[in-house]
Amino acid sequence: VQLQASGGGLVQAGGSLRLSCAGSGRTFSSYVMGWLRQAPGKEREFVAAIGWTALPTCYANSVKGRFTISRDNAKNTVYLQMNSLKPEDTAVYYCAADPTYNTVVRGKSQYWGKGTVVTVSS
Repeated sequence: VQLQASGGGLVQAGGSLRLSCAGSGRTFSSYVMGWLRQAPGKEREFVAAIGWTALPTCYANSVKGRFTISRDNAKNTVYLQMNSLKPEDTAVYYCAADPTYNTVVRGKSQYWGKGTVVTVSS
């Protein structure tokens, strides 16, 4: 699976962005998909994950209630809707794919896309 993330940009605190991750291959629906992020000077951290059929979903506590992960298997795409953005959400966001849910959550996915940069100004 090849993954391509897009949708990052510069936004003011309180604003919204929607990230997209397009996957190639006919087996996209067989993969658990996730978003992880890496802020400057920090380790990469889990953000959200979604199962093969859009359930279950799982979120980091820091984004719960503000971010929503979804997927459209017909379009081979996973989304991350980010609302009420905070300066601490500033990071490079990566999409990831793996057959196993826990592997995605632990940041050990088999497939990764190039990151997209999200910058939230205060």
